[in-house]
Amino acid sequence: MRPPTSTLRRNVLLDRVVCQQQQRLVVPLVPRTTTLRTLITSSRASASTTVPSQRLKAGYFVSNAFLPRVKANGIHDSASSQRSSTVASNSTSTTTDGSSSTTQTTTSSTDLPPVDNTLLPHRRRQAQRKAAAAAAAATAENGTSTPLINPDAPTADLAPDASSQLAAAAASAPADSFKRRLSSMLSLSKPRLTVLVVLSAMVPYALYPVPSFLTSSALDTSLAPSLSPLTLLFLTTGTTLCSASANALNMLYEPDTDSKMTRTRTRPLVRRLLTTKAAVLFAVGCGLAGTLALYFGVNPTVSFLGAANIALYAGAYTPLKRISAVNTWVGAIVGGIPPLMGWAAAAGESATGDGTWRELLFASDGSSLGGWLFAGLLFAWQFPHFMPLSWGIRHEYKAAGLRMLAWTNPARNGRVALRYSLAFIPLCVGLSATGVTEWSFAVTSLPVNAWLVWEAIKFWRLEGHKGSARGLFWASVWHLPVIMVLALAQKKGMWGRVWRSVFGEPEEEDDGEWIYEDEEEGDVVKDVVKGAVVKK
Repeated sequence: MRPPTSTLRRNVLLDRVVCQQQQRLVVPLVPRTTTLRTLITSSRASASTTVPSQRLKAGYFVSNAFLPRVKANGIHDSASSQRSSTVASNSTSTTTDGSSSTTQTTTSSTDLPPVDNTLLPHRRRQAQRKAAAAAAAATAENGTSTPLINPDAPTADLAPDASSQLAAAAASAPADSFKRRLSSMLSLSKPRLTVLVVLSAMVPYALYPVPSFLTSSALDTSLAPSLSPLTLLFLTTGTTLCSASANALNMLYEPDTDSKMTRTRTRPLVRRLLTTKAAVLFAVGCGLAGTLALYFGVNPTVSFLGAANIALYAGAYTPLKRISAVNTWVGAIVGGIPPLMGWAAAAGESATGDGTWRELLFASDGSSLGGWLFAGLLFAWQFPHFMPLSWGIRHEYKAAGLRMLAWTNPARNGRVALRYSLAFIPLCVGLSATGVTEWSFAVTSLPVNAWLVWEAIKFWRLEGHKGSARGLFWASVWHLPVIMVLALAQKKGMWGRVWRSVFGEPEEEDDGEWIYEDEEEGDVVKDVVKGAVVKK
């Protein structure tokens, strides 16, 4: 039989009470006012007290295998060191009696981060300025003298030059190895400067106009080649050897002053990577070989110019650096001689007279003016290039005892750079007027020359400060190759030659007249005609 309904309801209520009591014994009841969010927060707090948190450190983001360069440059170490230094500065130490001491923060000059070469240039300069300020502060406190770091120097962001790299390679090689000697001798030649000298001789050689009598009647004047490969080979080889000889003699003369300047203290003679006897033999051998190659392979005039350049650079410019600031003008003359060598080499191939220096360099018909204009370009370029360069390291020049306008007369240093920057405009116009280039060269070179003049004006007004020295230096670095390329691209008659070589010469119409090349043949024809008339 089925029990009454009231009995069933009472049993269900008893079962529910029993279950609730059992739950109270196992898990404590949560108050009704407690929310789910409060439970989650409290559980996280209790877990943090028992289990240490696993936070992502800075090294997590740079430890990836896809970023070996970042990891190799020490970004992880710098980040961790900054974090540890911050924690150490904020921590407090407790004494033995329970009282807390004050926070102590220790800093030193060695904590400054080294300059990272992978940074952007402006970030690198900022780091250098901070390092310079820290070094100056340390010098003021300790009273010691340290080399002045000038982050505004135009070459502050440049990588080591070829001579320094070759000297480093020689230092890493064994003492008596062939690699050590070869690298040291190549470092003596100043490879980058030698390449610039050779290029400044090749461009005028390529731009020399070929006279019309050298071409055949079937070809136009402009269709004949203007270069002789053999002459060009001797010209480049001889000029390279002469430049290497002059640079080696320069290093032989001033190893003591080179050791006092950061730009030159890595040269091979300063580091004793090569003996003085070996350097002398290298300089003399290159000088003799270079002048002989120019004499027999080109002409005596070019050989004399090469020998004169060695004498001026090693015998006049280098000693004058200790005596007077006039040395800059003598060095500019040295820079202007290689273009004359290239022009005289090309003029010697088409000489109609005895081929002496008078005909090659001072022709009566004015054909040698182009060579002197190129020499003027290289002469004038030395000043807007060297003046800002020397300004950045003027204190080192002064400490080494080398007299430069950058520290003897800074105001005149800026005026000279501006004066010779203005000279480029008439020089470029002169190349067009003398028939070396098209008149379009005078127009296309104007923006480049205006840029150089503008940077020179800022350098003159600010006397090298506020980045004006850096701006003029880099403007001069780009100015010269752009001018040379523009001149080569707009050589007189070059594009006309290209047009005629592609599409050919226009054919002349026949006017119906007989042309007799031989007078006897013409007389025979006339007699035949007269005989025919008499018979009629």
